[in-house]
Amino acid sequence: MIWLTWRQFRAQAIAAAAALAVFAILLAVTESHMASLYDASGLTGCHGDTCAGLATRFLQDLTSGRGFPLLPDGSNLYVILYFVSILVILAAPAILGIFWGAPLIARELETGTHRLAWNQSITRTRWLTVKLTLVGVAAMAVTEALSLIQAWWAAPIGKAVGLGGSASILTEGRFGPFVFPTHGITPLGYAAFGFALGVTAGLLIRRAIPAMAVTLAIFAAVQLVMPLWVRPHLLPADRAIATIEAAQANAFPTGGSTIAVTAGTVPGHPGAWVISSRAVNAAGQPVTAPAACESAVPHVVGGGGSPGWDNCLASHGIRVAMSYQPASRYWPLQLTETGIFLVLAMALAGFCFWRLGRRLS
Repeated sequence: MIWLTWRQFRAQAIAAAAALAVFAILLAVTESHMASLYDASGLTGCHGDTCAGLATRFLQDLTSGRGFPLLPDGSNLYVILYFVSILVILAAPAILGIFWGAPLIARELETGTHRLAWNQSITRTRWLTVKLTLVGVAAMAVTEALSLIQAWWAAPIGKAVGLGGSASILTEGRFGPFVFPTHGITPLGYAAFGFALGVTAGLLIRRAIPAMAVTLAIFAAVQLVMPLWVRPHLLPADRAIATIEAAQANAFPTGGSTIAVTAGTVPGHPGAWVISSRAVNAAGQPVTAPAACESAVPHVVGGGGSPGWDNCLASHGIRVAMSYQPASRYWPLQLTETGIFLVLAMALAGFCFWRLGRRLS
């Protein structure tokens, strides 16, 4: 049964190995130049407040493509590679679920070959166990390999962001909606879930093409729901109140007397994930914009604050209340989210065993 599964799966396996090789070569070609820029930036031996400025300059050099062989300055090569590699990892579990998971059972049912596969020597349970195990583990391995290769390549970017680098589109932190699900161990959970989702859709719909479409739609919805409404509440958030300046907040009116606040950092907690922020008074109660600050309101409502506006709010005792996850909870959140998707994948696999043994003939 293992040999038969390999024979059926070898084309997909070869294609995945080739894609991994291309991905690794593309990033490896540019990694040495990025590493040399990092070494030349002075970040290796920097200390204190000077690190943030050096890190910002390094990231700006990357976004300008400065000095890369055969390419003019301003080519944005690293920006393109960074976002393409992130999107590849985000899409990999869905692609594997669509092209590996959905046809796994649906193709057998469409062609009628399941009647030959399920005979007296090979039970349905054994058949499904071997296929789910071999192909599912391969899907998880491919996705995690993509993640590890990208993490190796982007290590200088991550270090610069951790040292306070800003003013660059590369500065999404570890908790960012694109970085968090593509690094660490979460790709394993997403890959297992995407593959199991595809298998389940194929078993229920019994046709490969519709099952592929359903797999894509459900997985895309999950990737949207998780960062917006689930991940922020996986662990109880901590809370803090700070001045607008200390929180590096951007405060601006949203219409009427309402104040919208976007905090950039939590004082004393570098690298924390700010989940929400709002304007409060010294007692921690929600407030509206003081009438005395109307003359300092930015001309473009909702377009950002101004120094005069921020100073006026601060002079009236208005502060920023934040709920946040400390940087130390990165791995607990990774473990929790990965565990959720692994449990979902096992539940879907269990349903497939039940359905296969009870209904199909």
